[in-house]
Amino acid sequence: MTTPLLLALGASLAWGVADFVGPLLARIEGTLRVLFWAQIGGVLAIALAVAIRGRGPAGPEVLFAIFASLGGMLGLFAYYRGMEVGAISVVAPIAGVSAIIPVIFGIATGDDPSSSQIAGIGCALLGVGLASVEHHEGTRRIAAGVGLALLAALGFGFYFPWMHAAGKVDFWWASLVFRTTALLLLAIVVAARRTNLRLSRRNLAIAAAVGIGDTLGNVFFAASSSHGLISLTAVLASLYPVVTVLLAARVLHERIARVQQVGIVLTLTGVVLIAV
Repeated sequence: MTTPLLLALGASLAWGVADFVGPLLARIEGTLRVLFWAQIGGVLAIALAVAIRGRGPAGPEVLFAIFASLGGMLGLFAYYRGMEVGAISVVAPIAGVSAIIPVIFGIATGDDPSSSQIAGIGCALLGVGLASVEHHEGTRRIAAGVGLALLAALGFGFYFPWMHAAGKVDFWWASLVFRTTALLLLAIVVAARRTNLRLSRRNLAIAAAVGIGDTLGNVFFAASSSHGLISLTAVLASLYPVVTVLLAARVLHERIARVQQVGIVLTLTGVVLIAV
């Protein structure tokens, strides 16, 4: 069991870093522009790895990654947009509540959740409520980006079961199918909106690196699915907000209201308890 759990943790680390750097760049260049070039970098990296491996897909089930891409890209777009308008320290933990969906899926397919997982779901939901409310000029209101963060949680949550199923068959090809589908989806949106895709060489390299990091997370998670239970691997991979929040605190020194800080801690605690 050690290997799939370490791979799932590796996915959370790769996603945590990529999902901090990418949204920061999107605040300057725009979400669609950054996501498009990130997918280019990701596709090139995974296509090269699959070509070097020199094997065809192990089964048609790798096409489940197409459905994973639909959920994942919905989640990623909402995640980036949420961080454009809201605080990273608030948006990231709420998006991490996506860990609840794989647990529910696991229960529906025969898993028996522990008391700590049930307590974790409760902590996460309470934490989301507290983190979502901010004080402004003596009144309370929903914090900016919370709705998008919840949409991201929903998209990410539906990514996990489909990618788990595809990764059990062939995680290399599952990752390639996922990333290629994501690029096609973004290409359609970019063409429809006639988005200007120009980036400076520096920012283009950063966006491509974000895509490679994101793809590395996909590969790690899909590989963990080859041997691990979804109720374990998916929730461990969902620990990426811990990395993102720590980077936001260290690099951006974001100032969050005390009640929201409590909510963030409760949300992250809930995600950890679900993983335990």
